[in-house]
Amino acid sequence: MSAIKNSILAEPHSYPAAAVGVSVLDRIGNTPLLRLSRVGREFPEVEFYAKAEWFNPGGSVKDRPALNMILEGERSGQLRPGKIILDSTSGNTGIAYAMIAAAKGYHVELCLPASATVERKRILAAYGAELVLTPGDEGSDGAIRRVREIYAADPDKYFYPDQYSNAANWRAHYQTTALEIWEQTRGRLTHFVAGLGTSGTFVGVTRRLKELNPAIRCISLQPDSAFHGLEGWKHMATAIAPKIYDPSLADDDLPVRTEDAYKMVKRLAREEGLLVSPSGAAALAGSFQVAKALPRGQRAILVTLFADSGDKYLSERFWEED
Repeated sequence: MSAIKNSILAEPHSYPAAAVGVSVLDRIGNTPLLRLSRVGREFPEVEFYAKAEWFNPGGSVKDRPALNMILEGERSGQLRPGKIILDSTSGNTGIAYAMIAAAKGYHVELCLPASATVERKRILAAYGAELVLTPGDEGSDGAIRRVREIYAADPDKYFYPDQYSNAANWRAHYQTTALEIWEQTRGRLTHFVAGLGTSGTFVGVTRRLKELNPAIRCISLQPDSAFHGLEGWKHMATAIAPKIYDPSLADDDLPVRTEDAYKMVKRLAREEGLLVSPSGAAALAGSFQVAKALPRGQRAILVTLFADSGDKYLSERFWEED
């Protein structure tokens, strides 16, 4: 037997160290802040950044509030084994609920507008969510009205977080998103721009950023009309306004046209290599409005948020239009 072989046999048997892993829920948050280097070149004094929220495991910014609302439900005792998680959604919060519920062992029932993209419906089905489809022309408001009817008929059966009224929604962004933006920009940002849906992102981030630096300008965005193609966004003047919405927080509120968002989706894909959703593109289109209104020569560091990627919208017709 060779000396090498004898040496190997003489060594005590050892096992590799245990692998270090994390839960899928541990991956929620801490998304990257992307510098946009090509689009926006017409504003040389402005640096544009966007939080890439599709890096959350459920694929959108809604993972943050969905997890916080579920955890708060467990802490309060309103959510316990055997209860069904029930809520209305335009898609992304529902996907977040379904993903988190699957990881935790809960069942989910969701009221969803029938007009939601086929990709969203298939993702929800893949996670095992039960869908109650509501009229597409009624949008998210129709889903809200239907979920209230279901809950009122049997409240003991469900945990109804009600994302439009639940303070745990905006607090998720107060506690995480805002601090990430502050740290990632080293506190240098001058403007924060975000669209309004449940309003949780804008409300939570703005409240925290204003505490950190009251000089930061916070601008909310919403569709320019009641009939629009920006899933997840609300035209507040004509929609059921979320209870968590506080319009006094915004330094300005700007309208965004759906057509401008669709054009920006293609620009981001072809100029930045970023496939974002129409709502994400709308956020950048609104950010350009902010940049255009700045006094000549004023430098700015502007941060917005891309709520999700464009892969759930590839069946939309706008891709085929010029």
